[in-house]
Amino acid sequence: MKLRIEVVAIDCLMVRLFDAIDEANMPWMLAASQRLRDGFGAHLVDLVPSYTTLMVHYDLLALSPQQARALIVEAMVDLSPDAASAGRQHVLPVWYDPRVGPELALLAERSGLAVAEVIERHSQREYQVFALGFAPGFGFMGLVEEILAAPRIKTPRKRVPAGSVGIAERQTAVYPLQSPGGWNILGRTPAKLFDREIDGYSLLQPGDTVRFEPVYRAEFIRLGGDDSPLEALA
Repeated sequence: MKLRIEVVAIDCLMVRLFDAIDEANMPWMLAASQRLRDGFGAHLVDLVPSYTTLMVHYDLLALSPQQARALIVEAMVDLSPDAASAGRQHVLPVWYDPRVGPELALLAERSGLAVAEVIERHSQREYQVFALGFAPGFGFMGLVEEILAAPRIKTPRKRVPAGSVGIAERQTAVYPLQSPGGWNILGRTPAKLFDREIDGYSLLQPGDTVRFEPVYRAEFIRLGGDDSPLEALA
């Protein structure tokens, strides 16, 4: 870990701890997040974690840029991962099927695997939530096995249904709301990732882990899933 502090805006500083995306970074990122929250206290406006960075938005009326830098440096002294700060674990049911996952067969063809093996490999791993972005509740997760990695589709869809589970490069994610998108879609989950009734509105938070559990169509529908074919909605 190598600390660098970069200016983002007059009241925002970027704390860069790593240069490359790695699942091993997350315990350090969580520990740094807590240290910064404690250090800035009421003067912290927002803290945005990502794969290798933490953006600190502070109250410019309460702290000068120099004071904010000093608080960051102080917070990072003797930093170490804290097992107690680990995120929550989630198991999301997924109906993997070409009707709702049009790139499922394509990924199988690209990888040289059978469709059933693509499903098995995608669902047998536990994924780290690195960051939230793109849309409310959209968690960027990884890392998928290299054999399943795939570039975004050439022409993004105008509408991707909520709950769609996709892969882009070595990341995987679930669309929390209907939105445009260019990820390779494998299936759909009935889980509600964006919910105004829960704290923070997002089921997933950075530091959480996710495992996808394959289910049959009947169970997917029983859990409240919408089985409308994706292409019909595109």
